Amino acid sequence: MPNPVPDASSPPAPEGVSNARPITIEWGHCDPAGIVFNPRFFEFFDWSTAVLVEAALGLDKAGMMAAYGMAGLPVVDTGARFLSPCRFGDRVDILSTVLDVKRSSFRVRHRLSRGGTLCVEGHETRVWTARDPADSARLRSKPIPDDVVARLLVRS
Repeated sequence: MPNPVPDASSPPAPEGVSNARPITIEWGHCDPAGIVFNPRFFEFFDWSTAVLVEAALGLDKAGMMAAYGMAGLPVVDTGARFLSPCRFGDRVDILSTVLDVKRSSFRVRHRLSRGGTLCVEGHETRVWTARDPADSARLRSKPIPDDVVARLLVRS
């Protein structure tokens, strides 16, 4: 059975917190032609999510782990559309925005632009995790604490 088409008259769900940061493309980000090697964008997204969550919570990763008894925010889904190449020396801006928060996961959109031109648009789904009490080598999803949800959904 096909998925129903969303009602175009319904307003989109409000987005949550956003964070923007500049990056200068370094030689190590590039292939021999001086164009960013596509997997590097996923590194940029990972760093940008860490910076976004740190800004929203006012805690670095170690502080967040201690305060909430959590083990991390692993990626369970990611993807990107590559629209325009980025090259060695380019100064780009990454705007990262929380799209939604569910019981134990949240989605982030990343828009990387150069001089106002959208070059790459990516997304990630992250899961709030804790160590499994029965086996500390394993992680388990855990409900995202209410105060964290509230901070992630604050509109920037």
